[in-house]
Amino acid sequence: MDNFIYDIPTKVYFGENQLGHLGDELGRFGKRVLLVYGGGSIKKSGLYEQVVNEMKKSGLEIFELSGIAPNPRIDSVRQGVKLCKENKIDVLLAVGGGSTIDAAKFVAAGSCVDFDAWDFFSKSAPIKKTLPIVTILTLAATGSEMDDGGVISNPETREKIGLGAPPLRPKVSFLDPTLTYSVSRYQTACGAVDIMSHIMEVYFNTDESLYMLDCIAEGLLKTVIRYAPIALEKPDDYEARANLMWASSWALNGFLPGGRKHAMDWSCHPMEHELSAIYDITHGLGLAILTPRWMK
Repeated sequence: MDNFIYDIPTKVYFGENQLGHLGDELGRFGKRVLLVYGGGSIKKSGLYEQVVNEMKKSGLEIFELSGIAPNPRIDSVRQGVKLCKENKIDVLLAVGGGSTIDAAKFVAAGSCVDFDAWDFFSKSAPIKKTLPIVTILTLAATGSEMDDGGVISNPETREKIGLGAPPLRPKVSFLDPTLTYSVSRYQTACGAVDIMSHIMEVYFNTDESLYMLDCIAEGLLKTVIRYAPIALEKPDDYEARANLMWASSWALNGFLPGGRKHAMDWSCHPMEHELSAIYDITHGLGLAILTPRWMK
């Protein structure tokens, strides 16, 4: 095993009724907040109103970037960068699943440079700094709430590219399993596949085994195998949703590779990104199609 540095600076509030801390946490970074979210499900669930009320109680000024697509697109990132620069945003609050958080990450990075955000992907422009990112997770799947990466699509070039850099890691994440009760069976299943794929991409590698990390990976896989079917049949089972949510975070927060240099030589995810870029399918569905065939 090679030497490595392990540093996860994300502060996590896990469990119910933690949003009372939201205003104070956002306030540590400034007063002007860009609220990033998707198609409006957070308004139907009442989460939007709760989040806005918490921010208003703390005297924060709110700006909004909505309509983030399930496969987040560079156009939304560019729109967010424009809002940040015009309104001198201090901190971003992403409320949603991995797509919303990924978009917010690259808005945060693009707001700190004077070139187009797609240059991060097309020209390997370095990400040296971002605006602070705070997240409220509503779907257990991508691990974006605790990792330093994200994936963005460009419909014009038919590309979907993943990229990572330490400054992209959220400063604070709120993980309330009850916010995932309303997730559909389909999205719950896709999320479970995504979690399992993150673990297996690292687990199956050509490096020497590190027994301790292999055991943890196996434990995470067993957790998903145990609790995903329960969440599918009983969406409001707190224990099932909590285990899936925490497994999602630990599947991709940088812990499992443990310095093994080939542990991040992933196969299924890069192939799936090509499928999503062309056919705009759900990421977890693409992984469900590819992974068994890759393993065989």
